[in-house]
Amino acid sequence: MSTYVPRGIRNNNPGNLDFVGQPGAHLETGVAEPRFAAFPTLTDGIRALRDQLLRYAERGLTTVASIISVYAPPTENATSAYITSLCRHMGVQADTVIDLREPATMRGLIEGITTIENGPGHLSPDQIDRALEGDGK
Repeated sequence: MSTYVPRGIRNNNPGNLDFVGQPGAHLETGVAEPRFAAFPTLTDGIRALRDQLLRYAERGLTTVASIISVYAPPTENATSAYITSLCRHMGVQADTVIDLREPATMRGLIEGITTIENGPGHLSPDQIDRALEGDGK
């Protein structure tokens, strides 16, 4: 059995968000080139991902393709494969307009992103739901 824990889970940052001074977060430690935020709890990290996705929606990014092209740009990621995998998970096309204010859509997007970022089995849908329901947003 492996004891490997993905960086996003170790940092309570399942979306692997860059550190940009998020409230309550700090720059990750214990790595040669720190870049990502580390949150006090996994719930905080899930909510930070949700908040980032809502900011994208406010900027008019309302399809999986438009969101992931910014979230996981081709300079750092296999963006096309990321989009394809996420669309398959959510059951939508890359250019389908999605409503991130719809709880099931937000959960599906977060569930897919966190699985792609960390691998399967690290977050349950219930953990995501509890984090999203816990603060009224």
